[in-house]
Amino acid sequence: MAFVRNESAGYLINQLARLFARNLQEKIKPLGLTTGTFPALLVLWEGDGLTQRTLTKQLDIEQPTMANTLSRMERDGLIVRKKDAADARSQRIYLTDHARALQKDALEAALAVNLQALSGLSDTDRKAFIRVMRRLIDHMHCTDTDH
Repeated sequence: MAFVRNESAGYLINQLARLFARNLQEKIKPLGLTTGTFPALLVLWEGDGLTQRTLTKQLDIEQPTMANTLSRMERDGLIVRKKDAADARSQRIYLTDHARALQKDALEAALAVNLQALSGLSDTDRKAFIRVMRRLIDHMHCTDTDH
């Protein structure tokens, strides 16, 4: 079987992800946010006070990448790190008031990008698309030998 770029799931998913990221970046840049920190913010907006290890696992990224992301977020006044009361070797990540204040506008920007991207699909197709993406992600996690 020959590799055909425009029939490759990986190629198309990567291209779609880049387009989503570019459009999201345009919308969140005025808020002082980047697509690099946005996934961590999404998780922390659901409930902060997580450890770096927990964030790394939830976002499925490498530890050094998470460390760099958190350093940028701290520099930009989005998070503070505090020693874990139960484990002095560990730190907990907390959102600042500034980061909490950005949540509404940032989530509205993300929703707008999603709505724009999926606007050409029927409601049934949108639901099917999301369902298939979730299945692919689950399948890739199950076959990932690194985790």
